[in-house]
Amino acid sequence: MQYKAFIGIGSNLGTPAENCEKAIRLLHAPPEIEVVARSSLYESEPVGKIEQNWFVNTTVAIKTSLGPEALLNAIFKIERDLGRKRRKKWGPRIIDLDLLAYGDRVIHSTALTVPHPEMAKRRFVLLPLSEFAGDYMHPVENKTIHTLLKELPESPQVRKILSTS
Repeated sequence: MQYKAFIGIGSNLGTPAENCEKAIRLLHAPPEIEVVARSSLYESEPVGKIEQNWFVNTTVAIKTSLGPEALLNAIFKIERDLGRKRRKKWGPRIIDLDLLAYGDRVIHSTALTVPHPEMAKRRFVLLPLSEFAGDYMHPVENKTIHTLLKELPESPQVRKILSTS
C-alpha cells in the first residue's frame, strides 16, 4: 500500500535554496519514495535563541511503501549524504528534513513522533504546506492546515521567495 506523507525541508548554511533542491532530488531517488507535490521556497526567520542566518524552507508530499520508521531512516540518510551533522538544537544546518505527517497516523515511539510535535506551531511549515495540502486535517489538532495557519501569529516572519526564472 502507498502511504502519503509530508516532509519539511530547510537549510541556512552554504547555498540554502540549492541544498533544499538537492534534498528533493535525493528524495526522488529511492524506488520506494515518489515526490508527488512540492511547495515554493520560503525564507524564514530562525526560531530559538541562536543568532544565525534566515532559513530557506519548502515542503513536499510523497507516496511511499516504507513504514514510518524506515522512512525516517531514509530521511536521516539524505541528511547525512548532504553533510548534516547534528549539533546544537535549533542551530544552523546545511539541511534539515522533518517527517511532518504520515497519512492520518499518530505515532509516539522512542524513535519517532508523528505528526511532528511542532508542526502546528510553525508558520515556516504550514505556509508552504498550505500550497498543496491546505485541507489536510491534522490528526491531533483536528484542524486543517489552513485553519492552523490562520491561528498563528505573524512572527517569526516567513516570506515566499520570488522565482528569478
